[in-house]
Amino acid sequence: MSAPAAHRTAVWPVLSMVALLAGITAAGIGAFSLADALTATGLPDAGRLTTLGLPFVRAAGEIAAVLAVGSFMFATFLVPPQDNGVLDVAGYRALRIGVAASGMWAVCALLMIPLTISDVSGQPLGDHLNPVQLWAVTGLVDTAGAWRWTAFLALVVAISGRAVLRWSWTPFLFAGSLMTLIPLALTGHSSAGGAHDLATNSLMIHLLAGALWAGGLLALLAHAIYGGEHADLAARRFSAVAFWCFIAMALSGVINAFIRMRFSDLFSTEYGWLVVAKIVALGSLGVIGWRQRRGPVAALQADPQARGALVRLAFIEALVFGLTFGIAVGLGRTPPPAPLNANPSPAEVAIGYDFAGPPTVARILLDWRFDLVFGTAAIVFAAVYLAGLIRLRRRGDTWPVGRTVAWLLGCAVLLFATSSGLGRYMPAMFSMHMTAHMLLSMLVPVLLVLGAPVTLALRALPTAGKGNPPGPREWLLEALHSRWSRFFTHPVVATIMFVAGFYGLYFGGIFDAAVSNHGAHVLMNLHFLISGYLFYWVVIGIDPTPRPLPAVAKIAMVFASLPLHAFFGVVMMGMDQVLGESFYRSLHLSWHTDLVGDQHLGGGIAWAAGEIPLVLVMMALLIQWSRSDRRTAKRTDRAADRDDNADLAAYNAMLAEMARREGNR
Repeated sequence: MSAPAAHRTAVWPVLSMVALLAGITAAGIGAFSLADALTATGLPDAGRLTTLGLPFVRAAGEIAAVLAVGSFMFATFLVPPQDNGVLDVAGYRALRIGVAASGMWAVCALLMIPLTISDVSGQPLGDHLNPVQLWAVTGLVDTAGAWRWTAFLALVVAISGRAVLRWSWTPFLFAGSLMTLIPLALTGHSSAGGAHDLATNSLMIHLLAGALWAGGLLALLAHAIYGGEHADLAARRFSAVAFWCFIAMALSGVINAFIRMRFSDLFSTEYGWLVVAKIVALGSLGVIGWRQRRGPVAALQADPQARGALVRLAFIEALVFGLTFGIAVGLGRTPPPAPLNANPSPAEVAIGYDFAGPPTVARILLDWRFDLVFGTAAIVFAAVYLAGLIRLRRRGDTWPVGRTVAWLLGCAVLLFATSSGLGRYMPAMFSMHMTAHMLLSMLVPVLLVLGAPVTLALRALPTAGKGNPPGPREWLLEALHSRWSRFFTHPVVATIMFVAGFYGLYFGGIFDAAVSNHGAHVLMNLHFLISGYLFYWVVIGIDPTPRPLPAVAKIAMVFASLPLHAFFGVVMMGMDQVLGESFYRSLHLSWHTDLVGDQHLGGGIAWAAGEIPLVLVMMALLIQWSRSDRRTAKRTDRAADRDDNADLAAYNAMLAEMARREGNR
């Protein structure tokens, strides 16, 4: 049943009200804290237009950004498409809302460029509206450059979304809308100063979780107002997403806040009071979400037309989200308390923390610094895998112990490579970086691939059943058989991604430009994991691949990569030009002065560590080939037993006939 026309026309005013509330809240806080901000920066007042406009535009823009994220998520995962893969009415409507919201987000990001330059320079906004001058100055201000990237990404998503009708493209729009939030995590208080590695990672998790929660809520509210179908299914699925987003936001928010302040600052500073207000708002959202789950969502499962309570409570929750986003933007405009360490070392300023001394076996093993991105991913991967295993066991199914051991070992090595002393020293020493690189691209992917996670997921996840909307199992199968999966698992593509990353990163100038940037380190580690996983999935993977290869082709892939890895290590051992030299020198580590020797050590590690896993993979391939031959022989023997060796009898008869004819000549 569709909603009345009056309800349908109320969707955009409701969404605009949330954005307006966020903007007014942020602008009010920004005006209130202006004096402290000017004192802290020493800049003149840029004028009321910048003082009020910057926080207003940013907060309203962030509401548009999360609305885009939530709408694309809604079209992708919360409501089903038609049987032919074309989006249903509800999914297409959410897609159009997401496209419009992405366009608004792009406009707000463009407005943020002159506002940011005006704010940083302390000059009126009118002095920075010349497009040519604005483009030149933007490259000199990191925050303005981040907004330029945000505007570009949001515009690409908005334009791309207008041509989409099929469900298979909506996951890419969803991923693209999430990417537009990344520049926000790399700017502000969290991107500089002590512990900025933890601060940046926690802010990234906080932003993404908040976007999924707030955006999903706004999309669900719009869907309920429109009176679209599958509201009960969408509410149930979103409820599960919202719960885990609340957990992620709460934990990451606490970590991010107390990196910058002491507990005593909560009630003695303006920054602390805003943190308290944000905590109260987040707690209120949790309570509202709990009531939503226990009341309107449960009622909707019993009666799909009972949407009134859902709309009312979701509207209240959306308004609280508007206040929360406004407080968050205002918090970013408020000077934080005095830093915990008033005299940070050059290493602490550049990396986010200091070192007790040169790396030793004890420090590598015991001096841990938890990586909030990859350390958390390792724990989550292990937990989800064990949850799937428990579901199989409860059903009475078996699962090979070796696969479980391989997966858990892979998660443990991932945790160690990024969060132990090795991960701690990785940004400061090329040899430690190369050791972590080898583990992340060589050993971790091999272990994870041997764990067969896709096979486990396909066996553990329930089948949607005929006539039911597709669920996680169907989404996984769709991804497995997609053209993109076939492309990236092509042996040539997988090998190029696996090998070319070494040469492009270190010999193409990328490493020199990225070594000082924390976000670039995160992307490098992610590339190591993904490229290694794709290569080993094709070569020794137990999971089904879109392009099954014969054993000979797999061995050829390994032999093709072996000399390239060896050559890379040899070249690194002979290089006298130090990669990332200016950055390593700027750390002023008295115990790390022989940069050439450390780089040669890194080349030796790349040569040795790169060959050993590939040799092990070759051995595993030969074993798999041998087992495959034995399985084929067993199947042939069983077939012969069933037909009383009919094939052998026919073959012998053919030989006898040939001998008879030869004898008659």
